[in-house]
Amino acid sequence: MNEFYYIARLRIKRKDDKGNEYFGRGVADLLHGVDEFCSLNLAARHMGMAYSKAWRIVRQAEEALGIQLLHRMRKSGSILTAEGRKMLEAYEEAEHAAWEAADAVMERYYGGKKNEQDQGGIAPEQGNTGDRL
Repeated sequence: MNEFYYIARLRIKRKDDKGNEYFGRGVADLLHGVDEFCSLNLAARHMGMAYSKAWRIVRQAEEALGIQLLHRMRKSGSILTAEGRKMLEAYEEAEHAAWEAADAVMERYYGGKKNEQDQGGIAPEQGNTGDRL
């Protein structure tokens, strides 16, 4: 029986980027919030994060990827750019595939039930510790 808890983490950045910044779960969660609230400020507040930190995380992810993720509309809020939406969708699909692959391997070696995680890859009893950004 599989009695292990495991985490599949996906981090994306340009091949030629030498920095430590990347697009990961924390950035994806922020972009989902922006998509829902049309505001980086509200998305950050909903996650219990300071707006300045959210702004830094998005800016660093944009630099690491070489693409603009958000269209900032000043006082009217923010929306995802076409590239931002494309990256978010690609990230979610790749992260889901990573979880499925980890589940298959662990089940093959240890059998039993799959790892319990939500769609964001977070164990139900744990909070999101965020990414390195």
